[in-house]
Amino acid sequence: SNPLHRQVHQDMEQPLCHYFIASSHNTYLSGDQLLSQSRAEMYARVLQAGCRCVEVDCWDGPDGEPLVHHGYTLTSKIPFREVAETINKYAFVKNEFPVILSIENHCSIQQQKKIAQYLKEIFGDKLDLSSVSTGDPRQLPSPQDLKGKILVKV
Repeated sequence: SNPLHRQVHQDMEQPLCHYFIASSHNTYLSGDQLLSQSRAEMYARVLQAGCRCVEVDCWDGPDGEPLVHHGYTLTSKIPFREVAETINKYAFVKNEFPVILSIENHCSIQQQKKIAQYLKEIFGDKLDLSSVSTGDPRQLPSPQDLKGKILVKV
């Protein structure tokens, strides 16, 4: 057999929207979506398994600190900061392609500002703050262009 056929090559120079992206729903949950534990280490697990888009459901915490949990259920709550720190630690362990934070935002303006502060503080220059116009998807950057970057989708 041809040894070239054993090499996997994926062209990663196309616009981001040309790819299927491994995504996780309710990433923080360790079990069912009504009663289970929310755990930051679930982010470590899925990122190391190759997931590139993780969901973060953000809600106002009682002490001014935003929390991550499944709203209107009995799931436990974890600080947003802890989730961001875990993502930062594990985002690029398996590969350098971008990680998308799919943020479901239920927070007040005050706690949204706190989330923005944590994103900048924890991810630093990994956080992609470039503005992307959604008018023409062919203008989106490629996975290659975004290596090592954290993207935020709200």
